[in-house]
Amino acid sequence: MTDCCIIGGGIIGLSIARELAGRGLSVRVLSRDASRDTASWAAAGIFPPAPDSAAASANDRLTAYSDRLHRIWSEELRAETGIDNELEPCGGLHLAADERGSARLREAQFDWHAKGARCDWLTGPDLARQEPALRAAVEQGRILAGLLLPEEMRIRPPQHLEAVGQSCRMRGVKIVPAADVRAIDVRDGRIEGIRIASGEGRAATDTVRADRYCLAAGAWSGDLARALGLHIETRPIRGQIALLRLPRQVLTRVVNVGLEYLVPRSDGRLLVGSTIEDAGFDKATTPQVIDRLIAFSHRLLGPLPGAVLEQSWAGLRPGSVDGCPFIGAAPACSNAFVAAGHFRAGLHQSAGTAMLLADLMTGRTPALDLAAFAPDRRPEANSPDSVQAYLARAAEASA
Repeated sequence: MTDCCIIGGGIIGLSIARELAGRGLSVRVLSRDASRDTASWAAAGIFPPAPDSAAASANDRLTAYSDRLHRIWSEELRAETGIDNELEPCGGLHLAADERGSARLREAQFDWHAKGARCDWLTGPDLARQEPALRAAVEQGRILAGLLLPEEMRIRPPQHLEAVGQSCRMRGVKIVPAADVRAIDVRDGRIEGIRIASGEGRAATDTVRADRYCLAAGAWSGDLARALGLHIETRPIRGQIALLRLPRQVLTRVVNVGLEYLVPRSDGRLLVGSTIEDAGFDKATTPQVIDRLIAFSHRLLGPLPGAVLEQSWAGLRPGSVDGCPFIGAAPACSNAFVAAGHFRAGLHQSAGTAMLLADLMTGRTPALDLAAFAPDRRPEANSPDSVQAYLARAAEASA
């Protein structure tokens, strides 16, 4: 029998599998989708500063813990697999187009300083000197002011996902592709097996048995959690992204304006994102949104002669009511654990989540108090990081 079975082949599930296998356990991962179809592959790869302070919220402490681990993992993965996930502190600019936006940035600056992050106020001319590609937008009044967060990082999500997956396989993890979970069999307070349909056309059926199980199925986790006696929300929130190929790279830093952003890549490409859409499980892109994202890039950078829309895609973020993920043991099932609902921070929080879950699943004391992430908690819906709050911000921005 397998020691551990992970339900979910995104970055959360694979990271947990990697850590467990590194501790000598046999691990099987049930991957519903191909890597490219996961929210982690579709992510932009922006890691905001993550200082660890005494006043930090539980979610911020998780991000800070994971941020430190990512720096270690990046080196380990490169040494182990030869794959560079391109994690680097490129810095980030957060821009305001008008006085209202400028006032919000002043509040954000206060918050960042309170958290202990480096954060510098920049005037329009300052921004033009920092990023010459923004000069025209500054001179034409489309950018008023901004913040520079020098500790903001970027990572290349597809390469990170590939590296973690390759590391898992090198450590003996068995990844079952196209595994569609049909039922979780629970008896006398324990999972006895996972019934899956797998293979082409999902024609083959099988029952997977393990000593311990972890549900990490992203936006699909909410429905599956009911079998464990849990009522958690992992509402799918669509985000669309456009990837432009440029004759030469014009930016050195990540550029953020509200919920939209530009992420320069080392290969000269420019990632333009993103949206916050309540579209159910529809992962399709829409022409009007992609056109709007391209228009956003032109509004900041000008016409970009020679730029080509290379591809576009969408991912489904697993949202939660209070903006915090669900991490911990399932009280009604003695051999079940949950790691779901990371919303927009899944990639950033993945390494920390993996370490905490691996500790729980192997009987160790986790480095963080997980009470705030309890899978059976009753989340408060008025959090500024909640799905509803982000949907409201997105609606306000598009009005």
